[in-house]
Amino acid sequence: MKIPFLDLHANYCEVKREIDDAVGRVIADSGFIGGKYIKCFEEQFAAFHDVSCCIGVGNGTDAIEIALEALGLPSGSEVIVPANTFIATAEAVTRCGHRVVFCDCEPDTYTLSATDAESRITSKTSAIIPVHLYGQPCDMKNVIDLARKHNLRVIEDCAQAHAAEFNGRKIGIFGDIAAFSFYPGKNLGAFGDAGAIVTNDVNLAKKCRMIANHGRTEKYIHEFVGRNSRLDGIQAAILSVKLKYLEKWTSLRRDSALAYRRLLSETDIVLPVEHECCRHVYHLFVVQLENRENVSEILKTKGIETGVHYPMPLHLQPAYAELGYCNGDFPVAEGLAQRVLSLPIYPEISQEQIIYVSEELIKAVSKQLSLHVAEGSEI
Repeated sequence: MKIPFLDLHANYCEVKREIDDAVGRVIADSGFIGGKYIKCFEEQFAAFHDVSCCIGVGNGTDAIEIALEALGLPSGSEVIVPANTFIATAEAVTRCGHRVVFCDCEPDTYTLSATDAESRITSKTSAIIPVHLYGQPCDMKNVIDLARKHNLRVIEDCAQAHAAEFNGRKIGIFGDIAAFSFYPGKNLGAFGDAGAIVTNDVNLAKKCRMIANHGRTEKYIHEFVGRNSRLDGIQAAILSVKLKYLEKWTSLRRDSALAYRRLLSETDIVLPVEHECCRHVYHLFVVQLENRENVSEILKTKGIETGVHYPMPLHLQPAYAELGYCNGDFPVAEGLAQRVLSLPIYPEISQEQIIYVSEELIKAVSKQLSLHVAEGSEI
């Protein structure tokens, strides 16, 4: 049996007619940049999150960077970022001219540890970026309490957590501003790069829109030097179609996660945690196990694709060597980097496929354990 890590074609087939019609309308109207298709999606996405403002941008990385720029942090500010996330979160901070300060993550949810973050705060710290990682909401109560205590701005990185909830409210509304990615593999994915910013601060939204559109609000009048980062009409139309299905697809992901839990519950494999206050949307189903590389290779021979998110924490990346971090600085993130494995999960995955993945995973783990015991007996 062949089981891809992600099946974008199956997702397209479900809504093919609607997508094709939507793209055709944009082309027929020449509505490629700006206009009604962008406005429609921005309004729909804002309503979905119960926020007043949404600004479509070129991609998720731009969304974080533009949000940071719009906040107008003091030059050279320190911004706290979890070590266990994709580099885009930290990259945006660096490109805005600020200093990244990494912190460790929680051992159960893998998201930012507010306790460790607080220990990193100095007089130069101006903001914190909690990441709702793998579809798991960060503990926003602790983050907001910390931000209020130390007068920090909060930028939520929601790139992997469309429709996730904390205390019954969708993520993206707790901080000052939030950034989303619509990279094709996301729970709500475009057919290319795309992103969005959401906020309830009208002035902040206006600043973001101007930054993304050459520092202007009207043609050829530029109030400051901005950039070009705009959501295009075709991607907006596609996202409008797919947004209608997001809740359905989220329920299917959660059903698949429940099936994995049931099938793997009697093993030593560490499964994702979902706290009562959270609604995990399972962008990724991430487990922890020993001998990850060997297990992954065995699964590959069985036709099962897996992923590793992420094999090297950010503080040990060559790009951040100049910050002087070393092994041992963030033990939780470093431990996860050695043990995590992402299993196939997407709305279209079948129960038969989940059973097959689970059975082969259990066999692979058992085989590695037997080899380890055998090697130990030879010493």
